[in-house]
Amino acid sequence: MDRQKEMQAFARLLDIMDTLREKCPWDRKQTFESLRPQTIEETYELCDAIMAGDMKNISKELGDVLLHIVFYAKMGKEQNAFDITDVINLLCDKLIYRHPHVYGDVQASSAGEVIKNWEQLKRTEKDGNKTVLSGVPNTLPPLIKAYRIQDKARAVGFDWEKKEDVWDKVSEELGEFKDELMRMNSGDASAVKDAEGELGDLLFSIVNASRLYDLNPDTALERTCGKFRDRFTYLELRSKELGRDLKDMTLAEMDAIWDEAKAKGL
Repeated sequence: MDRQKEMQAFARLLDIMDTLREKCPWDRKQTFESLRPQTIEETYELCDAIMAGDMKNISKELGDVLLHIVFYAKMGKEQNAFDITDVINLLCDKLIYRHPHVYGDVQASSAGEVIKNWEQLKRTEKDGNKTVLSGVPNTLPPLIKAYRIQDKARAVGFDWEKKEDVWDKVSEELGEFKDELMRMNSGDASAVKDAEGELGDLLFSIVNASRLYDLNPDTALERTCGKFRDRFTYLELRSKELGRDLKDMTLAEMDAIWDEAKAKGL
């Protein structure tokens, strides 16, 4: 009964999309290119809802993302390129093919084995990834991209034998970054670019460490950004209550209010 309701709800959405594409001036003028920026925005709004743990909003934002999927499929159908049936069937075929431990006779007793099999299967597909890292989109934010690159390399065995060994690499990269900063301070013009490169290496090694300890660096940094935003906003509003301007306050005075924010659980 629930599956029937799901099918009816999806059919209703498809009918609405057909009507909007025909009768709404805004919907009718959209193209793949014009819709793309909004798709990105909707995806980030979904991510915000997930980070907030807001189930009601997660449901709402998932609907917005689903609308975009249906919208693209409708435009694909209009161009005789593909339709929603192709989208769903291609996905189903891929899921079955890449889960031979479920739909076939391959054995996989851990999530790690599943991922390893998944990457190997992707490279055997006719239109699949030809190299291990080709499946990582170039347009991903750098922090997420670094994590995904390292995770895909790990899936084929390119990883530290012991996770504790990564800290030697972090220390090495930190030292090299400090050396380049010293060159910058001495007035060496070429040191800026080199320091930027070493900073990138340092950040990459920290992402690697977080991955090895099963911590998501993007989630961690997002939480820290949120925490800083809350505390700084408190500092700003509190200073106004006191009739003060942040630019005229000493660091010690600001730190005192910052500590108040922390004490309030912000």
